[in-house]
Amino acid sequence: MLAIISPIMVSAKDFIVGDDKGWSTNFNYQAWTKGKNFRVGDRLVFKYTVGSHNVFKVNGTGFQNCIKPPLSEALKTGNDVIVLATPGQKWYICGVANHCDKAGMRLSIFVNANPSPPIHVPSPSSPLRKPKDFIVGDERGWTKFVDYQAWANGKDFRVGDRLGISQNLDLSC
Repeated sequence: MLAIISPIMVSAKDFIVGDDKGWSTNFNYQAWTKGKNFRVGDRLVFKYTVGSHNVFKVNGTGFQNCIKPPLSEALKTGNDVIVLATPGQKWYICGVANHCDKAGMRLSIFVNANPSPPIHVPSPSSPLRKPKDFIVGDERGWTKFVDYQAWANGKDFRVGDRLGISQNLDLSC
């Protein structure tokens, strides 16, 4: 029996807007975005005291002019989670009193498309090569009599390589 295992996982990331300051007045959210890479699938988490703020998703004009949509569109749980579902520019404001225009509660981010699977960037001593297939345990396969730590020691595994599992099944009684 041979199984190919090729796990490449890309995890979404949660961004707590404002980090430990949360969604609050007199905070520079544009400075907060610097160096952050927002991607499709990531989540923005707006944390604040219920009743003191809210969150509206707006367009660029709404962002620039602090135009509040209808109150029915407000997020107001104090722990609002927005999944970044599409790439492109996104805008968010607080619609309470003058928090957007006078207290800086507005956030503009750019969301990148889904990340590509991670790639191995070789060091100078590690030249580029095509992905390799490895059979775990070599000719002994997947069995309780193999020291797999010793088997893996010294092997040059890279992203894109495939691990195969061969089981030598003894079906005799």
